[in-house]
Amino acid sequence: MPVLDFLNHLLNFVAPAVFLALVLALGACVLWRKRAHLLPWYLMAAVNLLLGVLVLALGVVLTGHDGRMGTYAVLVLAMGSCQWLLLRGWKA
Repeated sequence: MPVLDFLNHLLNFVAPAVFLALVLALGACVLWRKRAHLLPWYLMAAVNLLLGVLVLALGVVLTGHDGRMGTYAVLVLAMGSCQWLLLRGWKA
């Protein structure tokens, strides 16, 4: 596989995790401006991105295919829970 094709596949593989990480981190900063956050927005996005890529990779290993709806459901639940922890959601 040529390098550009490999990069295209890799970027498309991690695109859902990147999008969701940015939406969660920036949304937290916009919606909860007055709340003290554990981390700045870019570190929240980085933590969520790493978790998201891990979930997507685990989904490929366990199911043998990319793009399963179950994997995307686990991705949303895992990243949402991580963001809740980063925002100290239990103190709300």
